[in-house]
Amino acid sequence: MVSVIMAGGGTAGHTSPLIATAERLRELDPSVTISCVGTPKGLESRVIPEAGLRLEMIPPVPLPRKPTTELLGVPARLAKAVAQSRAILRQHAADVVVGFGGYVSLPVYLAARTMGVPVVIHEQNAVPGLANKAASRFAKVVAVSFPDTPLPHARYLGLPVRKGIAHLDRAAERAEARSALGIESDRPLLLVSGGSQGAVAINDATLAARDAILAEGVDILHVLGPKNMGDDSVEVTNDDTKAVYKPVAYVDHMEQAYAAADLMVGRSGAGTVVETAVVGLPVIFVPLPHGNGEQAKNATFLVRAGAARLVPNAEFTGERMRNEVLPLVTEPWRLTEMSEKCRGLVPADAAGDLAQAVLDVAAQKEA
Repeated sequence: MVSVIMAGGGTAGHTSPLIATAERLRELDPSVTISCVGTPKGLESRVIPEAGLRLEMIPPVPLPRKPTTELLGVPARLAKAVAQSRAILRQHAADVVVGFGGYVSLPVYLAARTMGVPVVIHEQNAVPGLANKAASRFAKVVAVSFPDTPLPHARYLGLPVRKGIAHLDRAAERAEARSALGIESDRPLLLVSGGSQGAVAINDATLAARDAILAEGVDILHVLGPKNMGDDSVEVTNDDTKAVYKPVAYVDHMEQAYAAADLMVGRSGAGTVVETAVVGLPVIFVPLPHGNGEQAKNATFLVRAGAARLVPNAEFTGERMRNEVLPLVTEPWRLTEMSEKCRGLVPADAAGDLAQAVLDVAAQKEA
């Protein structure tokens, strides 16, 4: 029996590929035991247990990107988190650690290295994060989502996505998905989502463009993010076209939103980029302007192929949104063309390939 410890959290960008890989691990080896490590503050505290996975908690250890007084407390916090991670690895007799980056991963990586437990890492973004940069120096497998990710010994496997997305037939599931989401019409549907945390710039532009888009007979499903839902987040219907603006805090099953929509506006986190490419959903990406620029780079291959468009965050106003969205949704052949260009741009079964690599590393340890 193989014991796998999986670490990753903070946002859906880390938890979604973790869950997808766990699904495939169980398919490849039904006897495998899986335990996940997260922090109480991350999205993982909800979505990992909901996926039927065991979750152990350690304290978060944020690493400031710039020199501040917070750096002084990092060594002590990291040492505590590493000690707790070692206890988890011992408790579960870990054969292999699989990490997906984020604050929670580094203590688990370090604990594994001190205990001689092999490490497999997966980097979601085209520009790697700090935890995976550190672990790539000693990991047995360094898997990446994009072919040009600058990590030593990188193996291009693609981004693991859940089976519900990997096998999604948007056309066949459109009607059922719309019904599940409370979309009652067959009008063109624009999906707007800034990711699991929401995006202020996208939300503001959507509200500014809302009336003009509804006036053209286009419905809007707007995923605001839980913290952005307020008393003014109400459904709006255009009197003439009957098109509906429907705001929601979160969508638990994004494959439903992908199947229901004709076009998406969203951030270009790795998960959104790869998932929309897999299902063939045309997207207008508005990259997060902060961090190390990974979001803009994530979307480059789709934009170059003509399968997506990209608008810088600073330029994404209500007017720009109208000008980008309306010519596409009012001329469906443009969307069909973008969708067809998505085909073959990402590996078909990254979750299965990563799961097999994990089992291979565990087998080598046993040998």
